[in-house]
Amino acid sequence: MSTASRARARARLDRLWARGRAFLGTRTAVMGGAMSWVSERHLVSAISNAGGFGVLACGSMTPDQLAAEIAGTKALTAEPFGVNLINMHPELDRLLDVCREQAVGHVVIAGGFPSGATLRRIKDGGAKAMAFAPTLVSGRRMVKQGADALVIEGTEAGGHIGPVSTTVLAQEILPGLREVPVFVAGGIGRGEAIVAALELGAAGVQIGTRFVCATESIAHPAFKQMFIRASARDAQASVQIDPRFPVIPVRALANAGSKAFMDLQRAVIAKVDAGALTRDEGLLEIEHFWAGALRRAVIDGDVESGSLMAGQSVGLVTREQPVDDILAELIAQAETALARRGGDGASLETAAETPPALGVL
Repeated sequence: MSTASRARARARLDRLWARGRAFLGTRTAVMGGAMSWVSERHLVSAISNAGGFGVLACGSMTPDQLAAEIAGTKALTAEPFGVNLINMHPELDRLLDVCREQAVGHVVIAGGFPSGATLRRIKDGGAKAMAFAPTLVSGRRMVKQGADALVIEGTEAGGHIGPVSTTVLAQEILPGLREVPVFVAGGIGRGEAIVAALELGAAGVQIGTRFVCATESIAHPAFKQMFIRASARDAQASVQIDPRFPVIPVRALANAGSKAFMDLQRAVIAKVDAGALTRDEGLLEIEHFWAGALRRAVIDGDVESGSLMAGQSVGLVTREQPVDDILAELIAQAETALARRGGDGASLETAAETPPALGVL
């Protein structure tokens, strides 16, 4: 590609994700997915320093731990970054106080729909509030309650997942919800996919799995090697054996722990049916199986019995790379895709850039 062609392609890319860049305050509209134990100060600061938008995963941290992690991240970057909080965390209000005290600019609420009160608390603390929306209806509700931006995440993503693919969610939600910036996540591992989301009307994208094997990621070498060796089909959703014992679907690389989880479900169901356990006791036993399993895999390197949460884009992770190189690669792919379009796509580009009048859903 000639220098002039690349410059034109980059200018088009910058126009396509201008809304996302302005909202995040970054050079690119690429958010880092918040991955527990992985998205800590080193990876988050590296993403932000490279021009993306790093997001700290609070997970089960205490308020004091979160405060220390935010301070540690600020020591490594002067660029914008956000904090992801779990809606069901028992100390959510105190965690929100920590974000306010630490002058966090963006707070992302995951793990359920935040209440209007939670969104107001975020905004009153001076931060922009972001929430996840699995449907157009829920997205509209989040906007009415005060969300400043949304993330839509397809079933291709790693960790806890919904049932609908990224491409279907994008087609359902993006054309009908333009009041706030919407970031697309789930299965995005190349620049061409970023362009496709932007041309449908996304303000930007969220990427998690591609960053797990970043040089700056503290994930255990054995954990990274599992990602590098895996194909897309290895990232499987957890299976629920009996509807009486619901299992929240989680996408992870299949390993011995996955098989043991299936065996446990069968054993617990048999005990309940035999009267040896109550249904509630059985549910508790199933829920506790994966307790601490993600940390064992990410930090300790137990890739046999630990939880290897990964999205289906894991097949695109082929080596360990610095974050700078990952983002540069994604941008180069996006530019090449746009250059190949030539003058095509102008109408799509205009639609992606222009939100409707305020109040139109």
